[in-house]
Parts: sequence; structure tokens; C-alpha cells
Amino acid sequence: MADDSHGKADGADHKHHGEAAGSDDGDDEGDNGHGSHDGHDDHGGMHEGHEQMFRRRFFVSAVLSIPVLLYSETLQEWFGFSVPAFPGSEWINPVFAVVVFAYGGVPFLRMAVPELKDRAPGMMTLISMAISVAFVYSLATVVFPEQSAFFWELVTLIDIMLLGHWVEMRSVRRASSAVDELAKLMPDTAERITDDGETEEVPVSELAEGDLVLVRPGASVPADGIVEEGDSAVEESMITGESKPVSKEPGDEVIGGTINGDGSLRVRVGATGEETTLAGIMRLVEEAQQSKSQTQVLADRAAGWLFYVAVGAAVVTAIAWTLVVSFNATVIERVVTVLVIACPHALGLAIPLVVAINTSLAAQNGMLVRDRIAMEEARNLDAIIFDKTGTLTEGEHGVVDMATVDGVDAEDALALAAAVESDSEHMIARAIREAADERGLTPPDASGFEAIKGRGVRATVEGDEVYVGGPNLLTQLDSAVPDHLQRFADEAGQNAQTVVYLVREGELVAAFAMADVIREESFRVVDALHDLGIEVAMLTGDSQDVATAVADELGIDTVFAEVLPEDKDEKVQELQDQGKLVGMVGDGVNDAPALTRADVGIAIGSGTDVAVQSADVILVQNNPLDVVRLVKLSTASYRKMQENIVWAAGYNVFALPLAAGVLAPIGVLLSPAVGALLMSMSTVIVAINAQLLRRVDLSVLETAAGASSTAAHAVD
Repeated sequence: MADDSHGKADGADHKHHGEAAGSDDGDDEGDNGHGSHDGHDDHGGMHEGHEQMFRRRFFVSAVLSIPVLLYSETLQEWFGFSVPAFPGSEWINPVFAVVVFAYGGVPFLRMAVPELKDRAPGMMTLISMAISVAFVYSLATVVFPEQSAFFWELVTLIDIMLLGHWVEMRSVRRASSAVDELAKLMPDTAERITDDGETEEVPVSELAEGDLVLVRPGASVPADGIVEEGDSAVEESMITGESKPVSKEPGDEVIGGTINGDGSLRVRVGATGEETTLAGIMRLVEEAQQSKSQTQVLADRAAGWLFYVAVGAAVVTAIAWTLVVSFNATVIERVVTVLVIACPHALGLAIPLVVAINTSLAAQNGMLVRDRIAMEEARNLDAIIFDKTGTLTEGEHGVVDMATVDGVDAEDALALAAAVESDSEHMIARAIREAADERGLTPPDASGFEAIKGRGVRATVEGDEVYVGGPNLLTQLDSAVPDHLQRFADEAGQNAQTVVYLVREGELVAAFAMADVIREESFRVVDALHDLGIEVAMLTGDSQDVATAVADELGIDTVFAEVLPEDKDEKVQELQDQGKLVGMVGDGVNDAPALTRADVGIAIGSGTDVAVQSADVILVQNNPLDVVRLVKLSTASYRKMQENIVWAAGYNVFALPLAAGVLAPIGVLLSPAVGALLMSMSTVIVAINAQLLRRVDLSVLETAAGASSTAAHAVD
């Protein structure tokens, strides 16, 4: 509560394929375990096992398909080549096709079983129908040789399906590596210091809260905790994204999984296991990978609809062609072609690949997405509200000036203010105490400390009731402001400084001017968001004059000043009532109501507070530039989703009528071979297009604005 004294204190698609693939046959159990040899978790190992399985089956099936292609009369006629015939060569096509079907095709039949059991036919069911009909029809032509077989179309279709699944599992595994890499950061053992000062090596799982551990130079920190002894620099980039090692000394927090520098540290364990920052971040990344966006749900539904469309189209095609040419091999060929064309593999791949890559890119750039819909909505934001202190400004204050009423010594006033602030950890309190220390002042003893949310603090000093706080405190106490202190406050406001008041026994006795530096990044953030057509607003509990000075320097469009924490969500609602989609950027704790009210809640600088439940997106670094990167990634990801759906669905819209034979009267018939080729092209295009998301430019251009400007601290 002390920190409040001044106002601030998708994946389901992959499961569908992966779980089924994992049970395709017993001889692949070894493959499914392949991915776990290097210490990956089951999630990553599962995907790597499936990737290896599909990869091996693709290459084996492709090699076995070569004789079928070479001895296909159709291909020989198309490309004008011939191969030697020999006794028994007529059996090459059926024999090799049967082997390819049994090795590369049967797994798809097994993957269709769960769909049928769940009465939710989809991609696997359609693939199974297509290859089964093609297989049975081709075998029938061996018995009734007057009809032409299309064994080569069958093996090609199976090869393409295996290739598509290999590409998908490879992409999923790469995206899942964000979690796997995090898991690798935590060491297996730790050096625990015993009561007699000796060290013992124990598994990290045996550490308990309160244990003291030794972290040697270059070793990984085994758990979250507080440094009790030692000085070092800790590499935290893998957790927080901080590019430079962070200096650590007694009293500083360290995060499990980070790498110690050149000094030794003795750390008192504060959290272990599932309670650590790293475990929380991993949960957030996994939740994001498994959650579905609106577009993904639409694609899933479309794939389900496509099954019924395909079956209906196949039935209509069979009836129509039977009426026209009577039931014969041509009718079967048309039905098979329709089923091949309707295969929703590309559609099923369209969104999951983008979601997986998006989540991976977000994690790599310090963005932990808790709500996929929020990530999707970020591209549509009309306005973004920033909480000022510590977000747009550095949040590091100093006392730059002070004024007192007649008869009160400035140093006595500062010592009195430091006494009142002695129990507060708020940044303003620290600044006042540091100012007193620099002057060699000894604050008197204080008792009865109380934080007054959004207004200030109160304590009893030498029998007097003393308050320290901002303008809202004076309003509550109804304290009159002497003219010369008012002039002091006005001048401080013009200089973008915050004024904190000292009130003793109801009488205003002193005022302190505080300064906070505007972040260099803040100028770039505002300019970049304006370039994206997004309105920028600022929320602060500081006075209107101070807030306006900061806003004018940054070029902010809308300012909400003198706002109490409990009223912040009303300002979000105010913009929403104007029909705007609003994002809120805050610290995720005191700003919780506003973050919840916003269409997209963004907790900034809360990477070590993974329990924040109010934000949709958590930005690990305390860097406002990540807000721009979030919007850019959201826009780029949604564009890729749309492009992929167009490629996947557009292919079906174009090819299904041709497969059914609507242009047969003018001599245009789509063969199963061409259908398989079109389907494979659609799948490959979707996969490649999704991978291009990795090239999205998330950088934010430099601006000419300087970084030396100062802004007021928000005494909210």
C-alpha cells in the first residue's frame, strides 16, 4: 500500500493434427520421443517427433513414387519419354502405389478416426476419402483393365499431404521453441548454503522459499530471490529483453534463469517452481500458443463446412454425370477430383501457422500475449492512453527546488518531509529522502504512517499530524495556499515540474519542486503512433499545467490530468463513448480497472509480475516503443491471416466447379492430377506466406526530439 501513497504503487489445430499423428502407428513411437532427447518439454518434443515422422514418410514415399511416375503412361505421353518394359513391369505401378498408400496414406486414415468418433469430420476425413476412393478405383482398373488407372495421381496426392504436414509440424515446432528455450534457462541444480556456511549441491526442485543459495560467476540464477551479499551484473535479456547486464547489489531482486556475471552472489530464495517469473512467462506463452483468434475460429468453422460442401458437391457431380454419360469410370474420376480439390489442408494451415509464428515473434520481442483476440484488435486501435510516470517518463525524481512559509527553515521542512516519507517506497518518497541525505539531514522519528490513496501520506512527527502530497491532498484538507507558494507552484508547472506540499497541523508550510526526465523513446512512440493514425492520450494525477507542459513537448493529443487511480477507467470509457477502440498502457497493478475497461489492456514493465490478470498483453521491458511494435505485429499478422484465407478459400472457389465439370461442354476438365497439383500449390503458398511474417519490420525510426527534456512526476 505504501506505493499507492502518491497514487501509484491457438494451438487447437495443431493438437488436432499432432495428437492424431502421434497415434498413427506403433512404429512411430520412437519418433515421437525424438524431440525430448535434448531436454525440450513434452510440448516441443511432441511436435518435433511428429515433424520427424512426417519428414521420413515424405521422403520414403517420394522415392517409392518415382517408379510409379516413370511407368505412368499418362506422364510418358505428356512429356514425350519412354522407359524400358520388361516382364512384370506392368505390376510396377500397382505394387509401388500399394506400398506408398500403406506407408504414407494409412496414417491419414487413422488420423480421420478421431474426427469421425467426435462426429466432427474435417481435414483428415476429406483427405482419407480422396485417397481411399483413388486407391480403390485404381486397384479396380487392374481387374478391369479397360479403364485407365491413375496410380501416379494417388502417390502424388499422398506425397503432397505428407509434405504439407511436415511443413506444418516444422513451423509449429519452431514456434513452440519459444517455450522450449525458456525451459532450458533454468539450471538443474543449485548450491544451497547450509546453516554452518557450507554449500551443498541440490536439485533446483528441492529449493524452498527462504533458502540461501550461492550463485557463482557465469552460473544461472536457480530461482527468484533477493540478493543478500555480493555485487555483480546479471544478464537478463532472455527474460526481460534488457540488452545490457543489470547491476545487482544487496537488496536487489534477481530472476531465476538469468545469467550471473563476474561476481558471486548470495541470494535468498523468494519463489520456486511454478511461482517463479520464468514459469509464469512460460505459462503465458503456452496459453497464447494454444488460444484461438477470431480469424482462426472462422477458419476452423470454414474447414468443417467444406467437408459437407465437398460431400454435397461429390454427390451432385456423381448424379449429374451419371445422368449425362451413365455410371462409369468417368463419374468416379469426377468424384475423386472433387474430393481432392476440396481438401481443406491449406485452409487448416492458413491461420495456425500465422498464429504460431506471431506468438513466437511476440515472445522474442518481449511481448507476452494473454489474449489472442486482443492481439488481433491492436491493429484497429483508434486511441492509446499512456499512464505517464515510469512509462512516458523515466520515473526517477529529484528535488530541484523548494519554498517555505515565513518562519520555517527549508532544511527543517525537508527533514520533516523525509520523516513522513520514511516508510514509503514510492519514487517521490525516495527522492525526498535522498535529498535529505545529500544535505546531511537527520529526519526526526515518525509514527502512525498512513497512505492516502491518490493524495499522499500522513504520519505523526513530534506530536504533530503531518501530511505530504500533491494538489489532491490540498483539496481534501481544504488547505489555503499562500500567494508566494502559489507563485512557486505556477512557475514549477511552467517548467514541467511536479509540486509536492508539506502540511503540518492543517497549515501548508512548504512546497517541493520535483523533476522527472521524459524518456527518449517517448518522442519516438508518439510520432510513430501518429504515423499509424492512432490518437495518443496521457493520463496523470498531476496538475493540468504540468500535464499540458509534458503533452505539448511530446505532441500528445489528449490529456487527462488530476485523475485519481480509481477514476482512470472512467477516462477510458470517455474515449470509448466517442466510438473509439481504446488501448490502455499502465503498470498492471494500480491501473487494473483501466486496463480491464480498455479494449486492449497493455501492462508495461510488468515482466516480473506475471500474475497480472488485468492486461491482455504484457510488455516485459519497461519500454513504450514496444507498444508500437505490438500494433505493427498485429497489423502484419492479420494481413497474413487474410492473405492465407484468400489463397486457401479462393483455390476451392476456383477449382471445385472445374473439378465437378461445369466447363466440360467446352472441353475443359480438371483431372485428379491437376487437382492435386493446384492443391499442393495452394498449401505451399500458404506455408511460405506465413513464414514471410518473420520478415516484418518492427523497428521504430529515430526522431529529432531530444532526450533532455524534463517532465513532471504524476502525483496520482
